Amino acid sequence: MSGTIRTEGGRGRLGSVLSGLVVAVGCVLFLGGFAWGAVLYQPYSVPTDSMTPTLDVGSKVLAQRIDGDEVRRGDIVVFKDPLWGGVPTVKRVVGVGGDTVACCDAEGRLTVNGKPVEEPYLRPGAPASGQKFSATVPEGNLFLLGDERHNSLDSRVHLQEAGQGSVPRSAVTARVDAVAWPDNRVVERPAGFAALPGGTSRPGPVEQLFYAIVAGCVLILAGAAYGPVARTAGGRTGASGTTGRKSVNA
Repeated sequence: MSGTIRTEGGRGRLGSVLSGLVVAVGCVLFLGGFAWGAVLYQPYSVPTDSMTPTLDVGSKVLAQRIDGDEVRRGDIVVFKDPLWGGVPTVKRVVGVGGDTVACCDAEGRLTVNGKPVEEPYLRPGAPASGQKFSATVPEGNLFLLGDERHNSLDSRVHLQEAGQGSVPRSAVTARVDAVAWPDNRVVERPAGFAALPGGTSRPGPVEQLFYAIVAGCVLILAGAAYGPVARTAGGRTGASGTTGRKSVNA
């Protein structure tokens, strides 16, 4: 008497277990990335062109929820202050408590404590400010300017008010880390402020979150595809008649 026994059954069960594990890991990365991102970041729409060309009007940005004490020069922050209308506003921090911020030097550059700051995000050929000014920032406050210096209502407009146009650090609710739409990019920390005391801030984990979500999607799709692929391959094996079988005599 002769018969056959299948040798691919064990491999099939192992493949199913592994594919299930891959899907589970993918779900953890995908859902965990979204959950972590929802805790750390808030989406925000840029309402005006005062931050062009860095942030275009209508851009969708991701802003990391931070404490105002974490803010450094060069950061683009979201803040709310009653003197600025009490609505979320996006500007760049150019001075912190104790700084003297002035413009412009002989080459049209902004200076902080007498040191010129290179600002490559400004429009080429234009001075760092269309109006001359000098302000000393009170301790615990921030001096903020838009990147579109000729069309931005910023600290320069409030120079005659208390704090010489600065806002308290406590007014900051978030720091812009990335642009999500229309393009997808991380907002760079400007090197021009790096040499000043305190340096610049470290980027948040927005890139790690993005890669975790993408990796999760890939793993979920790969694990889910195993079943159909295995069945297709099994059907072809069965059609060959003897593949995957071992003959024995009894």
